Formats: sequence, C-alpha cells, structure tokens
Amino acid sequence: MIVGIPREIKAQENRVAMVPGGVYQLVKRGHNVLVESGAGAGSGFPDEMYHHAGAEMISSHEEVFSRAELVVKVKEPLPEEYPLLRRGLILFTYLHLAASKSLTDALLASGVTAIAYETIEQNRRLPLLEPMSEIAGRMSIVVGGYFLEKHRGGSGVLLGGVPGVLPGKVVVIGGGTAGVNAARMATGLGADVTILEVDLEKMRFLDITLSKAHTLYSSETHLEEVLPETDLLIGAVLVPGAKAPKLISRQMLRTMRPGSVLVDIAIDQGGCVETSRPTTHDTPIFVEENVIHYCVANMPGAYARTATQALTNVTLPFVESIADRGLAEACRWQPAILGGINCHGGQLHLAAVANAHGLPLSPLSLE
Repeated sequence: MIVGIPREIKAQENRVAMVPGGVYQLVKRGHNVLVESGAGAGSGFPDEMYHHAGAEMISSHEEVFSRAELVVKVKEPLPEEYPLLRRGLILFTYLHLAASKSLTDALLASGVTAIAYETIEQNRRLPLLEPMSEIAGRMSIVVGGYFLEKHRGGSGVLLGGVPGVLPGKVVVIGGGTAGVNAARMATGLGADVTILEVDLEKMRFLDITLSKAHTLYSSETHLEEVLPETDLLIGAVLVPGAKAPKLISRQMLRTMRPGSVLVDIAIDQGGCVETSRPTTHDTPIFVEENVIHYCVANMPGAYARTATQALTNVTLPFVESIADRGLAEACRWQPAILGGINCHGGQLHLAAVANAHGLPLSPLSLE
C-alpha cells in the first residue's frame, strides 16, 4: 500500500504522524511510504532520517494526498485540505468530529474513509487517545502553574506552597486518563488536589492510587462549593466521540477568585466550560470573568518530540494492519478499527457525531 505522511499545517502543530523507525518498519513490510519534506522537523526528525529509513521524500503537500492510498496524520484536515480528500482514500488521524460540523460535512462530501484515533476502543479503553491525554494532563499543571504567576496575570499563588503557607487548590473535573495525570502532577508539586468524578468504582481506584488527592462526586452543587476556593481548574471531561458536556456555566465561573486559571483539556471536543473557545500555542490564553482561560486545542503539540514518539507507539500496529491487509480484512483481524470509522463513502457511521449535528446515521458496510 502507498502510505502518505504529510506535514501538519495547523498553527504551531509540530508533531508528525510517524517517526522514522515506523517508516522503516512499513518499508520493510513492502509498502511505499511518502513523507512530505519538513514533516518531522518540528519533532526533531530531519528529512535525512526518513530518507535513510526508506521513505520517498515529496516536496508537495498535494502530491502526498493524491498519490497515497492511506494518509496518516496527527490533526484533523483544515479547510485548505478539504479539496485533497477523495473517495477511495483512507484518512487515519484525530478528527473530533462532534465539535465541528463543517469538517463532518466536508468528509461526507468527499466520500473519504475517515478513521479517528479517538474512537478506536479496546477493552473499554481508548488506546490511541491515551498517550496524548497523558501528555495533556501532565502539561495542564505545568501551564496552569505558569499562568498563575502574578506577572502573567494570575493570582500569584504557588501551587506547592511553602512552609507556613497553604498550597494552592487544584480541582480536576474527570477522573480519566487526562484527569489522573493532571492529579499526579499536581500532588507531586504538593498542591491540594480534588478530583470530581461520577463513576464510584473509579473514585475508589483513585482513592487508593492517588492517596494525596481527594475525590468528590461530580455534581453541580459540589462544583459550586469548590469553585470559590479553586486556584487552578482542570477540565478533563471525556465522552468518547461526543461533544463534551458544559459542566461549568459562566455564572459558576464568576464565583472563582480573580486571577484563577482554567485549563480546558476538553476543548478539542468543544470544551466543558461555557466560556471556553479554542486557542493556539501562539495566543494560548484569554480572560473571561476575571479567570485566565487556557484552551489550546492541540496541547501535546508543545512537546512535539515526546508526543510523536508516544503516538507512533500506539498507531503503528493499526497502520501496519491496514496497509498489510486492506481495510476490510484489517477490520476482521482487529474489530476495534470498525469503531474508528466515522465516515465512509459519503455516509456517517458514528452515533455520537450524528447526534451532535442532527445528521443521519448509516450502517457500515466495507464490502
């Protein structure tokens, strides 16, 4: 199969879909891999490494799409890439369609087969989303603490405190992968951490594994109780494939102290706070209701090398399976891939996206 690795064109997106070692493995299996020049530069992988791995280096973004049978990306196609999509092409990337009707419409109009990393599920886990959630969760505490600095507009609270001074209060909404990693980082700094969750079994697990953090059942009443004392709020809510629920209203946000910080990790699924809107690494924050909002939609892109390596670790087995067997046979060997197929041949196959946009849902047939 001809596999294409284009350069990401989203603002400040320095990740690349595959490290040179992954290219080498595909070439070794008899596949032709097209890599756009400069695709790996932001992650510290120069063109020479891909050439040495056996890739065919392509100077044109359009040529990668036109020649490839399987395009492997990191982020969703941008509007300027919509014309490059076509029927018969397999697109394998993060899509987050529930947050974007325009992208959903473009994928359906093109007839492309769009497979989303974030909706492939195995054993009740999302293996292709987890590494990025781990990075985003850990990163949320780093950037949150940074913007709490007074000269950055924050309240001037040091999360870990010092002897004789109480530590800062961190509230994490959601006890999934991103939330757990945020809580781990925050407790490691010595912050006072509370995780809100609705799954009681998960709360018992968190209570045992994160003994320095508090758990609290997630409800509007409990959120209203903790927000006035919160210095750093982490939104780590995830409903697989669906738009994130708005758990924090503007009115609730007004109760937080001026200079408090919100990091909405769920922003790539629409955000879990009413006032959230996507930002970029160039301009990562804005202020609403005296609260600093950090809502970068591709947070792991800031740590591009680590993120690229972690992403390749989990995506490469699926890429190999599709390239070796073709999509239909790969789905028989790895049924989890079926859950990743959001669009195929102009039809929508993911219920959460259909519900989000009021679009018809069609049964999937790859025959």
